Amino acid sequence: MRNIDELLQDGGSVSIEPRDDIPCVACAADFHNTIALLVRRNGESLTALLKRLDKAVARYYSDTVVTDETEAQG
Repeated sequence: MRNIDELLQDGGSVSIEPRDDIPCVACAADFHNTIALLVRRNGESLTALLKRLDKAVARYYSDTVVTDETEAQG
């Protein structure tokens, strides 16, 4: 999970917690922006969620694309 590691080394953060009515959301952020908000899928392992988060961070680094799965939940 090299992209998450790079984010953390640059002072960013990762959290996994409930958000609003969603029981499990993985969030990646740097000092200025939320990079990704991923909703844990039914039956998804924590490892699989973190791998998806790592890919979302990579997408942000390469294309400045923010991934927000929580919008579809609302």
